[in-house]
Amino acid sequence: VGVASSMAAAGLCAALGGSNAQIENAAEIAMEHHLGMTCDPVGGLVQIPCIERNAFGAVKAIAAASLALHGDGRHKISLDSVIATMRQTGADMQSKYKETSLGGLAVNFVEC
Repeated sequence: VGVASSMAAAGLCAALGGSNAQIENAAEIAMEHHLGMTCDPVGGLVQIPCIERNAFGAVKAIAAASLALHGDGRHKISLDSVIATMRQTGADMQSKYKETSLGGLAVNFVEC
């Protein structure tokens, strides 16, 4: 979701006439707010919570593009730093949180 949101933010920012610095900033903003997200599909199906997470990723992409377009492109954290952080976070995360349905919401969902 984070990578897709980041790409969508950058694409929207570019389509709306953003500078290269603003485009990078939009991508960075969107990705930064998805760091550490688990992939824990309930029942092994890409429905709960995946569909809603994708929808919120789209909303975050629009917000990130808007924020970037209202700035001058300067930002404290670079896109490269966020990408490196995402890689490290993924390496540190336990495998049960990586689309296995063995952790997170997938094991804490109670059917009534």
